[in-house]
Amino acid sequence: MTMHVQTAPTATPVLSVRNLSKSFGGIKAVQDVSFDVQAGEILGLIGPNGSGKSPLFNCILGQSKPDAGEVHVNGRSVAGKRACDLNKLGVGRTFQMLQVFPQMSVLENIILAGQEHHGTMFSRLFGAPDAGLTGEAEKLIDFFRLGHLKDELAGSLSYGQQKLLDAAMAFMAGPSLVLLDEPAGGVNLTMLESLKERLVAFNAERGSTFVVIEHNMEFVMSLCTRILVLAGGRIIAEGPPEAIRSNPEVIEAYLGG
Repeated sequence: MTMHVQTAPTATPVLSVRNLSKSFGGIKAVQDVSFDVQAGEILGLIGPNGSGKSPLFNCILGQSKPDAGEVHVNGRSVAGKRACDLNKLGVGRTFQMLQVFPQMSVLENIILAGQEHHGTMFSRLFGAPDAGLTGEAEKLIDFFRLGHLKDELAGSLSYGQQKLLDAAMAFMAGPSLVLLDEPAGGVNLTMLESLKERLVAFNAERGSTFVVIEHNMEFVMSLCTRILVLAGGRIIAEGPPEAIRSNPEVIEAYLGG
């Protein structure tokens, strides 16, 4: 008699990248890269300069068209979709270059980040100016410990405070997946610790999933639960921080980069 073993269904990854490749002229920036990101995971993506991190991010986010490969978000193909379309599918992001509006208050920046995801065109034209988002925005501002700066112009904040604001804006639409591009860049150690603590708290309390591109190794090692290492457009190592830290290929890639 044949025995049929029933296996438990595998959860659909929040992000699935399959055989992604991208070249610029004769330079192969991304070469056959595949990985999954599970719900609630904090994945770090590191590598020396020129390793392919930014081209990979841009292909995932629809800012650059891959030459080959597939990207799925929550099981849905997002090939060819623009960043704004991805945002509506629950994908948020921060940028290397800050995207805050310096002549608007902290509160106004947060509200603006959420407006396009709430209501219809009619309700935005004829409804309340804040689209009813002030309460939600204030909660997010308090969560990121910016409450005392709520009415300050974003341009008057320190760089680290603007980084926190940038992160808060990415979360305003309630995304299931957030891609963070160099969140530690230019941030002092005190503000960096605050940013890390808030990201960990958001992940724990709301189950958000993060993919983090970062040069600051200590920040990545202390924040992420799993790390992918790129070199020459390929994944050369994958694993928990402690394994990546001592991996000879990773050490060689950085020393050689």
